[in-house]
Amino acid sequence: MSSDTRPNLLLIMTDQHRGDCLGCDGHPAVETPYLDQLAAEGTRFRCAQTAVPSCIPARATLMTGMDQWHTGVLGMGRSGGNMSTTYRHTLPGELAAAGYHTQGIGKMHFHPQRALYGFHNTLLDESSRERDRRFKSDYRRWFEAHKDGPYDYRDHSVGWNSWLSRPTHLPEHLHPTHWTIQQAVEWLDRRDPEKPFFLKVSFARPHSPYDPPAVYYDLYRDRPIPEPYVGDWAHVNDRRIDDVDAWRSHRKEEEIRRARACYYGNVTFIDHQIGRLLYELRKNHPEAWRNTFILFTADHGDMLGDHHLWRKGYAYQGASRIPMIVRAPLGWDWPRGQVLDHVVELRDVMPTFLEAAGVPIPDTVDGQSTGALARGETDAPWRPYLLGEHDWCFGPEQPNYYVTDGGWKYVWFPYLGSEQLFHLAEDPGECHDLSGDGRYADSLALWRGRLIHDLEARDCGLVRNGRLAPLREDQVVKSPHLGVYGCAPK
Repeated sequence: MSSDTRPNLLLIMTDQHRGDCLGCDGHPAVETPYLDQLAAEGTRFRCAQTAVPSCIPARATLMTGMDQWHTGVLGMGRSGGNMSTTYRHTLPGELAAAGYHTQGIGKMHFHPQRALYGFHNTLLDESSRERDRRFKSDYRRWFEAHKDGPYDYRDHSVGWNSWLSRPTHLPEHLHPTHWTIQQAVEWLDRRDPEKPFFLKVSFARPHSPYDPPAVYYDLYRDRPIPEPYVGDWAHVNDRRIDDVDAWRSHRKEEEIRRARACYYGNVTFIDHQIGRLLYELRKNHPEAWRNTFILFTADHGDMLGDHHLWRKGYAYQGASRIPMIVRAPLGWDWPRGQVLDHVVELRDVMPTFLEAAGVPIPDTVDGQSTGALARGETDAPWRPYLLGEHDWCFGPEQPNYYVTDGGWKYVWFPYLGSEQLFHLAEDPGECHDLSGDGRYADSLALWRGRLIHDLEARDCGLVRNGRLAPLREDQVVKSPHLGVYGCAPK
């Protein structure tokens, strides 16, 4: 038994997990009993957002506590970059320096892929990403050692960014979701018992491929499933594109339904595996369990056919809204079952954990600890709104900037010069664009003005004479911090 009484820290992260795909969020179909229990024991942030809704930029923000302008990673397209080992401060790095035993398991999306970023060790599931010919993920090596026939883990043919879906061909115990928790359970027995731990468990699903074990697909195969939101403005995307990796395409009703059933199946499979981890921690490490601080979140969401869009990188709620649950050790006198509307973001994860551990928060961190809110101090100062964005990844219709407080959202498309305004409180699916409705002229001016204020402070050419300045297709906006904090262009 360790004499160090600081809390253990458990970060559970999913990939491409929509904020509405939790039972406790009121989803009419999705079952997430273990995450629902976690929310009932802690605080759920109903309006959590990711400021750059794709993998690398979201994870750069989570790892550093910096906003996207300071990480330098503004997307995964023309102005994007990779996380680098020269960030001055990272979440696991600060905790390791403070005496925590740090471990990362699952998808990290680091560059180089075997970099540690402050972790003492990582066990990686990086799907098909092999940027170095000598790299092979730990899951891939384990899979090849444990499979019982001449097949591969992707023989179902479904790609990493496809709208296609089908149950996996693998036995459940060979699926990467099961592997991720199996490694976490085994690590708990190997950890240094003299130190508190920081464990990041990072699933590669429900990100495509939509490939749950058949038993989880069967949960949703015949039950009613919500149809996608289709806005009165979405006709621009209303086309069939015969590309299995299309970022926009009007698919058949059954194709959309099957994709959603498989996606939901992956969500529930993950939830059950999280329950398995919590059970093993509680049963076999009861002292550690009683003193474990847990945060659950995701890097971004998934459009799942909303507005005829797929994947991520958009300003819309399907991509930008994420789940976030903070659960303090049950012995702490914190409120339980809170649901708050503060706009929290991934930059807030690092200061939340550091504050819980009693570790100083570096001055490079832009985020705020959610601790005061989760302790019930709901009138604590908080950001009034969040600036989000994504650079050019698919085409000129997709790059965007957005500002939201969870009740309203304003979106600007820099290469089109067009804008949208949504009243999320009344229209959570963003089906009605109010930007052209004169009754909302004051709201439009308010939210446009907030975006102008934030972009003007960057001095990056997006504001001229107090007005938003559209971009030509040959223009690319890059952060001046790209490279300063360790991000290099692709």
